Amino acid sequence: MRILIVSQYFWPENFRINDLAIALKARGHDVVVLTGVPNYPSGRYFNGYGWFSPTRENWEGISIIRCPLIPRGKGGGLRLAINYASYALSASLLGPWLCRGRFDVVFAYEPSPITVALPALLLGRLRNIPVLLWVLDLWPESVAAAGSVESPLILRMIDRMVRFIYRHLDLILVPSRAFIDRILSQGAPLRKMRYFPNWAEEIFTRTPEVPIPLEMPKGFCVVFAGNIGAAQDFEAVLQAAERVRGENGIHWVIVGDGRMAAWLSAEIHARKLTATVHLKGAHPLESMPALFAAADAMLVTLKADPIFALTIPGKIQSYLACGRPVIGMLDGEGAKVLQESGAALVGPAGDSGTLADNVLALYRQSHEKRHLMGQSGREYYLRHFERNHLMSELEQWFSEVRDPGPLHKTA
Repeated sequence: MRILIVSQYFWPENFRINDLAIALKARGHDVVVLTGVPNYPSGRYFNGYGWFSPTRENWEGISIIRCPLIPRGKGGGLRLAINYASYALSASLLGPWLCRGRFDVVFAYEPSPITVALPALLLGRLRNIPVLLWVLDLWPESVAAAGSVESPLILRMIDRMVRFIYRHLDLILVPSRAFIDRILSQGAPLRKMRYFPNWAEEIFTRTPEVPIPLEMPKGFCVVFAGNIGAAQDFEAVLQAAERVRGENGIHWVIVGDGRMAAWLSAEIHARKLTATVHLKGAHPLESMPALFAAADAMLVTLKADPIFALTIPGKIQSYLACGRPVIGMLDGEGAKVLQESGAALVGPAGDSGTLADNVLALYRQSHEKRHLMGQSGREYYLRHFERNHLMSELEQWFSEVRDPGPLHKTA
């Protein structure tokens, strides 16, 4: 098939859509990606990119078409809105001219914003191509929970846009079964829904090939890897770090970047936690397996909010795949997966006391017990989130919408 992926984010930005495109290419499909100019998470254009950067690139045999956008800056609400709108507008205006030839399906990737579906739907309508949307973030609830938008009027307007999008899609893919009821309540029919969870890139299931990118502190290292944003509740993480600071040898290693990184750095210094909480910045995906292998435990957190309880953070699959024990501070579906895996100690979202207790409990366990926890998580990952099985399902859905049978047409 010839597949058009519409995603505001793509390589060299670090998102799972990169691995999905590579997997589809490896299966013999012709993959074209309509994306923006890379600027996530720093908020600045990557080196070598800008307003006048090349429109077309090729990466791993994948054709990349870039549309201009206004970078996200420090990630404030207004700046984010401009960033989202600029990509949706430029991709809608330029996409039909830049994406030449016939495509079999359009696949839109939505970790946020939902506006990425608008150019995808436009291209689908103009070319008479079926459109699938992978919904990784529920709107408008997620923007309200993160504090990006507080106006009831604007939230109602976003909800109307989301309902419009859902009505006009051919299939809606969700990473958590808990998403289904909410999307149904916004007018999407059940026949359009498919469960499509995240997976881990293959490098997490192999022996690390790239050296560890940073010097790890000596002792018991709890590693957080990923976006440093409001949703991750670093206030509670710092409270937990304060509770255990008297226990010699426990270190919190935070690898990543995001809109709360500057705040986090200031708080670490203000609370005099620099000896035990280490902010290490962002590093390439290729170096993550070595970093994870050097960790004693991996950390995943989400704020206490009903919308986040529906989510399974994508980092959970990566943590489980690499065979490391996990400490979780989150509710709902993500907590359920971790508990079922046998690889984790999990406490409620926002509960810094339980987080501290779980860190201490894992710290005091034997190396052998932690190893068995990690192996249990890896086995769970292979049963539920194995990449090749998920890619085969996705190919089946592509065929389903490209060549719908009589039942699908009349449903």
